[in-house]
Amino acid sequence: ESSPFGAEIREGKLIARGSADNKGALMARICAVHAYQKVNGALPVNIKFLVEGEEESGGSRHIKHLAATQPELLQADLCIWENGFVNNDGSFEVKLGNKGILTVKLVAKSANTDLHSSNAGIIENPAWRLVWALNTIKNNRGEVLIEHFYDKVAKPTEREKVILEQMDLEEEEMLARLGLDHFILNLRGNELKEKLVFQPTCNICGIHSGYTGKGKTVLPSEAWVKIDFRLVPNQVPKEILQHLRNHLDSHGFQDIKILASEGTQASKTDPGDPFVKKVMKAATKLKGIPPRIILMNPGSGPMYDLCQQLGIPAVGFGVGNSDSRKHAPNENILIKDYLDGIKMAATVIHEWA
Repeated sequence: ESSPFGAEIREGKLIARGSADNKGALMARICAVHAYQKVNGALPVNIKFLVEGEEESGGSRHIKHLAATQPELLQADLCIWENGFVNNDGSFEVKLGNKGILTVKLVAKSANTDLHSSNAGIIENPAWRLVWALNTIKNNRGEVLIEHFYDKVAKPTEREKVILEQMDLEEEEMLARLGLDHFILNLRGNELKEKLVFQPTCNICGIHSGYTGKGKTVLPSEAWVKIDFRLVPNQVPKEILQHLRNHLDSHGFQDIKILASEGTQASKTDPGDPFVKKVMKAATKLKGIPPRIILMNPGSGPMYDLCQQLGIPAVGFGVGNSDSRKHAPNENILIKDYLDGIKMAATVIHEWA
């Protein structure tokens, strides 16, 4: 309904690509610094902004290089991470980690050209080859069948279980908004939340092969699928990649090629960290409601490389909403949430001092 590279305000919403993920949060913080200086003069703490545009397209490869080669530039007591929600009750969502990610492309090839489909009786179809391979990777209960995939997956601690119990996942609202009547395996309550936060995933992003237009039929020469694995703490992307290769080989799919990203490890900050508590205090002071804690954001980003591996705790909050439509048409933020995001950043600066 709106040009992706424009910005429109309609019915109290700012509609623009990246408004929630994650230009809105960035601009709210810049505005907060400006407003604080206008009201109080000099800032009471040192603030570093680290802004990069590679996370969505390339896995933040150069940021990882920066962290590895010049960690002194990143030295800090706390990182305020990108994006998050303002909940329907007005409270902030505060995120204390991210899942890791490994993205792969599996490629199957057969003849050196697409053929007339009458040859399907004697020439192997790479699309079927790929389907058969995928069928060995995950079952209909959502369980990943790659050997050793779950070896390092830790169960939530007792403290994390308490926080998970308090986490308010608005299930009915989410289902209604998405036009669904159930979640995977009909999960609800704590089981659903634990699967969302603490369990790794194997997701098919897209499949491509052959010809799907009107008219002719073909026997394709190539088929490929893009898969992302969302990983939890202790799962190492390069190890998961090797497990995938071993799995395909052991099931007779040595011919399927794997093209992989470098991947990013999962990250998690201790909710009891005194610096984290300062952010919680700021959120409660501003809104009069304690923030909702998300122990680990189901999405991914280079938080581990920039923060945890350098001993820096990280807390994420932002200006999105439950219907912000990140990565989708008509991405949006509410103007009132944007203003609250500015106030939140300014309050954190003040409380920190």
